[in-house]
Parts: sequence; structure tokens; C-alpha cells
Amino acid sequence: MATATKSRQAADDTILDHLFRPMGVDGVYARTHEYENVVDALQRLISRHRPEGTEVFRFPPVMSLRQLEKQGYLNSFPQLLGCVCALHGTEADVSAAVDRAKNGSDWTSETTSADLVLSPAACYPVYPIAAKKGPVPAKGLTFDVAADCFRHEPSKDLDRLQSFRMREYVRIGAPADIATFREQWMQRAQSIAEALQLPYHFDRASDPFFGRVGQLMAANQIEQALKFELLIPVRGEGGPTACMSFNYHREHFGKTWGLRDQSGELAHSGCVAFGIDRLTLALFSTHGLDVDAWPRGVLEALRLD
Repeated sequence: MATATKSRQAADDTILDHLFRPMGVDGVYARTHEYENVVDALQRLISRHRPEGTEVFRFPPVMSLRQLEKQGYLNSFPQLLGCVCALHGTEADVSAAVDRAKNGSDWTSETTSADLVLSPAACYPVYPIAAKKGPVPAKGLTFDVAADCFRHEPSKDLDRLQSFRMREYVRIGAPADIATFREQWMQRAQSIAEALQLPYHFDRASDPFFGRVGQLMAANQIEQALKFELLIPVRGEGGPTACMSFNYHREHFGKTWGLRDQSGELAHSGCVAFGIDRLTLALFSTHGLDVDAWPRGVLEALRLD
């Protein structure tokens, strides 16, 4: 058993050495050209499944601190949040902080909030944008969003990056509409995984809510089947990794941002999220490091042939 574990760890290390370069912090890596070529091909594949009438946004890696607070993220996942801080004040204040650094002291203690956080998910900025459109039309709203995201989870595991890419399709509308949207995307996700010849299975899941109250919230999320994940083996050791998720938010964002239909009813929302880096790692882990040697069908699906 120990030999098998060492062999799996060696395989993980080989993937890391081939596809990434260290940047001094666990879970934050420079990415090679070969890796990014597959990322780009995967993004294009997902774009080919974009529903007609979808509005597209690409968000920066930061978002408003106040907006994220309003959406309740700090109550649910404070352990994952990264805040952006900066040196403020007079020239003397900033110079004092610089002097602390020169003396080997902690200059970061002089920083204060820049009213920004590192985006923990790609979809959060889209809801206030949708709210400014006015009443949600009967046909609903669909968005294609993406962002570089951050979650404070330092780890040496190759499938748990602190900085990662997330792509999402977000749907806002009536409850039945969200249920149909999620079911359709679970079917499409199955087709995508099969076209990429990735081993997978679906399972109910929960988000990593914080604390004892969070444990109850997670149990409720699973019981009500609000979240499903498509899981694929990525690491040589341990269980499969969630590479896509299918989420029903109910009226949470509708209530938060005043999203209502033309009759005044609160709109519901849901999303399908693609972990771009995890999916890319799954491809290399499954098919090997030599992309040219991947199965013909996979290369055709990615249009890398």
C-alpha cells in the first residue's frame, strides 16, 4: 500500500513539474504554454454550448467588498475570503510603512482595506448588474460569466489551487425554469465529459459553510438537492474531484438584489460552474502529458487536431 501511495504521489509531482512552475506559495503557480493551450481549447468547447440569447461578461479578479458582504458571503465562507489592502494616508504614513519593511518589521500592519475582495466565484458580480435591468422578463435571463477566482485554501494538492479560473452559465427566472436549466446542463455536462473521455459520476454535494451553523446549512443543502457535482479523478491519491457543479440558489439572490418578475414575484436563480483548471488537470491526469498522444476523439472534441 505504501508503495502504491508513493507511486501516485510521484505521478502527481510529475504533472506539477511538467505543467506548472512554483511561485513561492502553495496553490499559486505559473502555468506552461502547453497547459494554457488546453485551457483555451476547453474554454472554446464550453462557449460552443452557449445558449442563444446569453449575455457575456468577463470579470476582473477583484470585486466590491460591499457587494460581497451584501450577498452574505462573509457569514457563510469567511475562512475562504481574501481581502485587498493598500497603504493609505499621508506621504509620511506610507514612508513609515516602507521604513518598517527596511527594518525587517511587518509593514502590512499599516495597510487598510481598499474596499475590494478577491472574487471567490465568477457569478457574484452579475446579480447587481441583472438587477439594474429592471423586472426579470418572462423568458428569464441567462449570463455567461468568467473570472480568475481566489479561495484561501493553501495546499500542495494539484486540484486545490488558491488562484483558479471559473466559468459559469447563470440563469435567473421562475423556479420551474431554473429546474429545467439545471437538468439540461447536467445532461450537457455528461455529454462533454464523455466526449473528453473522462471518467465521472454525479453526486449531491454541499458548499464548505463555516462553523457549526454551517454544518446544518450543508446538511440542508444536500437534503434539498440544491447542489450536484460532476466528479472526476484528478489526483492519484484520494477521492475524485468536483470539476463541475450545478446549483439552485432558490430566491437568495432575488431577495438580496430585488430581482423580481413583472408580477412582483421574487426571481430564483441557478448556475452551472466549470472548474477550468480542474478540468484541464483531469485531462492531463487521464490522458497523459503528451497532448499529441491523446485519443483522437478527445483532440477532435477540443479541436486540437
